[in-house]
Amino acid sequence: MDPEIERILRKQGYAIVGKHSAVKLCHWLRESLIHERPCYKQTFYGIKSHRCLQMSPAVNNCTHNCLFCWRFQGFSEVYMKEVDEPEFIVEESIRQQRRLITGYKGDPRVSLEKWKEAMEPRHVAISLTGEPTLYPRLGELIEEYHKRGFTTFLVTNGTMPEILENLDPLPTQLYVTLAAPNEEIYKKLMVPLIKNGWDRLKRTLELLPSLDTRKVIRHTLVKGWNMKNVEEYAKLDTLAEPHFIEPKAYVFVGYSRERLTIENMPSAEEVENFARKLSELTEYKYEDERKDSRVVLLMKENVQRFIE
Repeated sequence: MDPEIERILRKQGYAIVGKHSAVKLCHWLRESLIHERPCYKQTFYGIKSHRCLQMSPAVNNCTHNCLFCWRFQGFSEVYMKEVDEPEFIVEESIRQQRRLITGYKGDPRVSLEKWKEAMEPRHVAISLTGEPTLYPRLGELIEEYHKRGFTTFLVTNGTMPEILENLDPLPTQLYVTLAAPNEEIYKKLMVPLIKNGWDRLKRTLELLPSLDTRKVIRHTLVKGWNMKNVEEYAKLDTLAEPHFIEPKAYVFVGYSRERLTIENMPSAEEVENFARKLSELTEYKYEDERKDSRVVLLMKENVQRFIE
């Protein structure tokens, strides 16, 4: 890893794993341990926030330079030159998670029993930063987590449809970020680093109905940029046929503050209005919301909401 990138990541609280992976404690893990306030994923899907490991196997590799991304983008690479073994990444990510949580044991606000549970993570969000489908051994990585009893949440920007088409095993739940209703907005907001990024994303949406796993489309909403074309989103969502849709507000954090302003962060009410319009245009019902996270859950009828 580039020494400057490593310095920046460590300063931001990332634990570096090998050549290209990283772990970072989620804000909601802390909230769950200290204040009994779980992440919206626990509210929506039953995932235990204090037992969730947030990691990336491609911390500095991405096909986009999205304006709303919180990561530092000065040294972004699309492809990997050398890759670590999946088993090493999994074991080291768990070890680093435990190291980062160790200090909470002595906090009087934290239940000792809950801390012990947190030391044995059971869910992994393969997201955090970068584009995980650029790690060429992603299927093996998911399999290693499954062997250890983890549920896996994979988040992708959808620009690598050939990877998703051949991914084995599939994650427990697959998220595809769709933050533009058309190619014009996509190019301005996502700033793709590859050719035909929009066409590749469309191919992923067309592929989704054939993938035998739980699927979510996430609409990252940036006020003043991508919230007006609800009808176009509805057509794309209908094409993808996900089980769930999550309209979610952009958050004014990290390096995105150098590219956008706090005025670009929609209110919970604005996200709710977008979601209700989208619900009216699709077969998805308005199922739940978390105003503190500015996110809404839209869901197909007769879908199992909670992960067992």
